[in-house]
Amino acid sequence: MDKAIRDVYGESLIKYGGENKRVVVLDADVSSSTKSCLFAAEYPERFINCGISESAMVGMAAGLALGNKIPFVNTFAVFISTIGAIAARTFLSYSGLNVKLMGAYAGLSAGYDGSTHHSLEDIAVMRAMPNMTVMVASDAAITDWMVKTAIATDAPMYIRLSREAAPACHDANARFELGKGCIVREGRDVTILACGAMVSEALKAAGALSAKGVETRVVDMFCVKPLDKALILDCARETGALVTAEEHSIIGGLGSAVAEELVRSGARAPLEMVGIQDCHAESGAYKQLLQKYCVDASAIVAAAEKALKRK
Repeated sequence: MDKAIRDVYGESLIKYGGENKRVVVLDADVSSSTKSCLFAAEYPERFINCGISESAMVGMAAGLALGNKIPFVNTFAVFISTIGAIAARTFLSYSGLNVKLMGAYAGLSAGYDGSTHHSLEDIAVMRAMPNMTVMVASDAAITDWMVKTAIATDAPMYIRLSREAAPACHDANARFELGKGCIVREGRDVTILACGAMVSEALKAAGALSAKGVETRVVDMFCVKPLDKALILDCARETGALVTAEEHSIIGGLGSAVAEELVRSGARAPLEMVGIQDCHAESGAYKQLLQKYCVDASAIVAAAEKALKRK
């Protein structure tokens, strides 16, 4: 049974936060949703419920960081990247304070919670901030690694987490590195560069393409900033066609970051982007939303076939 990303996050926070007494956890009154409640139950003296006051919560975390703490700030991704953005810009981006912004219920995974709760712009907002590391969790193994790495790295970070269960995308012996993508399937004809929930969808798409005689490389580009530019260029050269796949607007996210690097480097490879097409999304069942807004395996297959025709 696949575990929900948020549950893995809560368990990892207990595990690694228990090993490092400098870790403190803040939440905007949604701890049962973000699963920071697990840490609160285990270490109540290191947990602060800040109420529905996201900007103030980030400011409090900045103060704690100045006191040599490692604050993990928790709320829905849409609120941390909007209401919390001014404090993140002022206290973290400018000052480089060691605060971890944990964006829960990312992408469309808020489901029926309301269309305003979908975070489709958060990667764009956060990656535009100087000094901000931006990562997106795709499965249980990498979520656990991200929590451990966030504690060990003295830098402001935004980590995007889904509400949903995530199929395993990585082998048990997979090794991750900050600023590097991870090849999860080899192929010579086209490369899918995906992040978050789209990695498992990309693997499904690769299976469907293989049945058609197309061998597809799949990369978990879990670190959107800093971006693994060398891997992108290697994939462009070795497979000759690229597709990006993200549960985010096609404007400003992973697709934009990859396109910027292709233009900057002068690499010549067709690029197709799978993502939300410059619109807001309605409430609904998560899987149905992925299908409706063309961010599922079938949409990735269609994009890959289009990229192949442009080779």
